[in-house]
Amino acid sequence: IDPTLEVLFIDPATVELAPSHLPELNDYKVDMKSQHSSNSGIGAASEGMQAEYFVPMFRSSANYLAKYRNSSMVLHIPGDLLKHDGFDRMIDDVALMWLLGVNLVIVVGCRNLHTSRLSSKGGTNKTVNGIRVTSWDTLRVVKEEAGFARFEVERQLARALRNGSHLVERGGGGNVVSGNFFSAQPIGVLEGIDYEYTGILRRVEVEKIKAAHNANDVVVLTTLGVSPSGEMFSVNSECLASGVASAMIASKLVFLSETGTTLRHLNTSKPIQSLRLADAKRLLNYNGIQLIGNYALKYDQAKKHPSGVTSVLRKIAWSLPALEKGVKRAHIVPPTDGALLQELYTRNGSGMLISRDLYDGIRRAVVEDIPGIYTVIKPLIDANVLVDRAVNVMEKEIDSYYVFIRDDLVVGCGQVKIFQRMYAEIGCLVIAREYRKGGRGDALLGYLERLCYRAGVKNIFVLSTQTMQWFLERGFTEVGVNALPLVRQATYNYKRKSKIYMKTLESERALDAEELMWDR
Repeated sequence: IDPTLEVLFIDPATVELAPSHLPELNDYKVDMKSQHSSNSGIGAASEGMQAEYFVPMFRSSANYLAKYRNSSMVLHIPGDLLKHDGFDRMIDDVALMWLLGVNLVIVVGCRNLHTSRLSSKGGTNKTVNGIRVTSWDTLRVVKEEAGFARFEVERQLARALRNGSHLVERGGGGNVVSGNFFSAQPIGVLEGIDYEYTGILRRVEVEKIKAAHNANDVVVLTTLGVSPSGEMFSVNSECLASGVASAMIASKLVFLSETGTTLRHLNTSKPIQSLRLADAKRLLNYNGIQLIGNYALKYDQAKKHPSGVTSVLRKIAWSLPALEKGVKRAHIVPPTDGALLQELYTRNGSGMLISRDLYDGIRRAVVEDIPGIYTVIKPLIDANVLVDRAVNVMEKEIDSYYVFIRDDLVVGCGQVKIFQRMYAEIGCLVIAREYRKGGRGDALLGYLERLCYRAGVKNIFVLSTQTMQWFLERGFTEVGVNALPLVRQATYNYKRKSKIYMKTLESERALDAEELMWDR
């Protein structure tokens, strides 16, 4: 494998932020035949959908249905979508998530609603360093628009929950509840600017939210927070969603976007559907967006973007604090019919996934790592689980080894050998016994799989005499010797009779989906 190949690095200079034209929701249709062929498939299915399409679709979603039951998710809905054709169907999908057992907190924004309202009244929306200054008059408008946004969402949710609650026993159905589930405080005076009634998140009442979830209710929050002294402040809605997700350590933070802006790789023209935390930070820095504390964004005025692009970058930025504080994944979902369900319940998704750096500590091995590698594999060599490896041979092949490091100690290793016809063998995959908890074996295997995929490999295989079940549980299937590349067939040890397991690498998004199932 090319030593310069990076698994976890995307050069932001090669990323195109491309606004795309979205069809009206009424015109958006899901091609079930296409969905079936790509193993995705929750969308606007017709009543006459044939079993040959429905059954594979439902089976492919089963793991997600089980994984998300009783999990908590925070969903951010921008105010712009309230007037969007098909908003009622989006809410139907949100209600379906509740029906499937997801505990929901919905944060409703109203930025553009009150901006338009101020403009229509001849007012101005004063912003300094990317932070809005909220005067008393502006706060009155925010209150009115936040109330409108809240009641629109509550109205639609109440309808959708009532339509679906009779289908499942969730304690007699669910309600939509709002209230003082968080408190706020003023930003105050920064660099001589008094931001007046612009606030930041102070505290999230996690136990109250959990009590509402235990009663099978959906929690709806607006951007207005009250301080202990009784004053009200306007909080950035994306910041609020991120803060609530962080406080709850939610499984997911989901942003519905106002546009269909996508990220594309300039070198391949392929869409970028997933970002690692480090990649997201580099992308924001490259595009002149900086997170100030955990309450505001600062924009480089020299780097202008269309409003749709800025909106997506803003959502990427607010995902970062949540991921750093324990939220597993953040999603940005386009406002098309069925996109929310497709993103969460299918392998291929529909939007963009941002995840923590699960592979932190894994790197290419160097000669100095050989003693540590040998210490890790020696017990398995002694048990005849692994074939012995001479140190001088390991030195010659050191570029094919990768190590898992913790506190400057080698705690795991793996080897990748590339063959013709886009095949690769993963061998010597070992985690030291005392470090086997916490999903480190999954992380190391996942890293090597991503490395192979980016190197153009389509099929990976392993040889094993003892750990067959572990590989079967991770998508490998048993094959015969004749399935190996010819070069590897020639060196197969028939006396040892190792079993052979092979796996096809479909896409990086499929690898993302597998990470979700790790028991971490």
